[in-house]
Amino acid sequence: MTDNNTQFVDISNARVDEQRQVMEQIIAEGHCPFCPENFTLYHQRSIIKDGQYWFVTENQWPYDHVKMQLLAIHKTHIETLQEITPEAGAELFQLLGEVAQGHNILGGGVAMRFGDTNYSAGTVKHIHAQFIIPDIDQPDFEPVRFKIGKNREKRV
Repeated sequence: MTDNNTQFVDISNARVDEQRQVMEQIIAEGHCPFCPENFTLYHQRSIIKDGQYWFVTENQWPYDHVKMQLLAIHKTHIETLQEITPEAGAELFQLLGEVAQGHNILGGGVAMRFGDTNYSAGTVKHIHAQFIIPDIDQPDFEPVRFKIGKNREKRV
């Protein structure tokens, strides 16, 4: 669990200007953007699935060349894999399976970053999973890349 003196985002890993602007506000206000009590202050997409341990929403800043990119966000503030209970882990895959079935998803990826953002290259430290479906039918399609690890010059 993270204490209140920890920064909850890593702006150096932001990909787009709008995301950086929102992250500057998050840093100034000093609270986690993915904790449920703060979520709607920064995130402009609605919750599409809600469980006991996780909620699922569209990614506000999806990668290029995706048909669908969702976030499954843990409801309590945790940052490491070892903090996910077996029950919460099971629910995560249940919710994502329901989304895949409900949208007739033929394939894609699930990715999760955790811990120190120098290693994870994450923007928000609150643990969450990315559900990524590529749009392989786009004329200019390029494979979607999920970054792990921060460049040396950006490390904090």
